Amino acid sequence: MSSILVTGADLAPQALELLRDFDIVYAGKAPTEDDLVALSGRHDPVAIIVRYGKVGPAVMDAAPSLKVISKHGSGTDTIDKIAAKARGIEVVAAVGANAAAVAEQALALLLACAKSVVPLDARMHAGHWDKATHKSLELGGRSIGLLGLGAIGRRFAKMADAMGMRVLGFDPYAKDLPDYITPVDLDTLWRESDALSLHCPLTDDNRGLLNAATLAQCKRGVIVVNTARGGLIDEAALLAAVRSGQVMAAGLDSFAVEPMSAGHPFQGEKNFVLSPHIGGVTSDAYVNMGVGAAQNLLQVLERAPAAA
Repeated sequence: MSSILVTGADLAPQALELLRDFDIVYAGKAPTEDDLVALSGRHDPVAIIVRYGKVGPAVMDAAPSLKVISKHGSGTDTIDKIAAKARGIEVVAAVGANAAAVAEQALALLLACAKSVVPLDARMHAGHWDKATHKSLELGGRSIGLLGLGAIGRRFAKMADAMGMRVLGFDPYAKDLPDYITPVDLDTLWRESDALSLHCPLTDDNRGLLNAATLAQCKRGVIVVNTARGGLIDEAALLAAVRSGQVMAAGLDSFAVEPMSAGHPFQGEKNFVLSPHIGGVTSDAYVNMGVGAAQNLLQVLERAPAAA
């Protein structure tokens, strides 16, 4: 029986049913490269489902039968796609499987920042009543700038439009946009957005896209939301911008280094709302991503029947 390596500790039952003809090998919740190399060498999987950790050349070379690497989700930046292509290994992703979950998390972070949900909650629990001194930001009528208009960005755009926001979007690859999204260039996005929400994959070209220079082009008091990849933001520049008031608040679900280590500069800082990269972690998305990853790899293996 051919093996499939899962770089995680579990997979949705619905996905396992699709893969019932394979031996499923789990790498655990926090697999290292050495773990994955060892498991690949021992089991020689025909496919890898990537949940946690990174899959690079060493892992691929340890599995001569490997035909496909399937992402449990949409972001493939943890897979060395150049190395995979060189070895004839196909890389696929469950695009859109967690779109609703991540878009909802982005909306939650945006509202938490605009409405001071976290500090007001803390003040209330401490016995304070700040009605006479607090004013929240009203989002209706303001502009939201979206970087990335794939499945997640479009879902979020629809929510923002429903709240009466003006939706601006930058995505050079997006086509057939709904009429409530106004496509703009980056200079316009920085200049006109009252809030920014990141929904693009991380590439060598856009790493550190939100930095001191681009943040300085934004309106003073802009809100920054990131449920995509931490590497899109220069974290030191964002911290300085929040402290100076150039950025009113930042709602972040992803970070340059994960998991976030103790003593990270964002910890304890006011005007930062943080969550541990759980935007796509819902019971529904768990099933959707598992099934999507399984279906994608099966399609590849069907084109290469000798592998299965």
